[in-house]
Amino acid sequence: MTKSPCTFTLNSPEDTAEFATRVGASLVPGDILLLEGEIGSGKTHFARSLIQSLMAEPEDVPSPTFTLVQAYDTPQAEIWHCDLYRLSAVEEIEELGLTEAFDTAICLIEWPEKLGPLTPDSAATLSFKTDPNTLGIRHLTLSWSDPKWPQKLRIDE
Repeated sequence: MTKSPCTFTLNSPEDTAEFATRVGASLVPGDILLLEGEIGSGKTHFARSLIQSLMAEPEDVPSPTFTLVQAYDTPQAEIWHCDLYRLSAVEEIEELGLTEAFDTAICLIEWPEKLGPLTPDSAATLSFKTDPNTLGIRHLTLSWSDPKWPQKLRIDE
């Protein structure tokens, strides 16, 4: 059963970073966030902010556009940040070891439509959309089927 989407506005990059930090604090291995949106919509900023908020020692968090996967060891869990934009076949995803990471790491996946039949049912989807009228504003739509997500996404705060 899919939850009706919940949509709200992030008024600045700082709002996005704050939301990412709140969500990150509740994530555990096996949690998967699917980050949707056009280029420049805030997916990487959200992922970078979430990852940095969980690091014991802050470090640079580059976009995984060219490496496809960046893995980070944090006190909370290993985090896999994936950018699937350049992949063309589901077999490439399996070669990355991503399906195993679904069980053992926190996974943040940009361009999740590339997962096709490998998309985990337990994942939450965060769809970012730029505001056509105001620079810096993002509209975020959250959807999920697993009942764990409302609390983890902190949508009541």
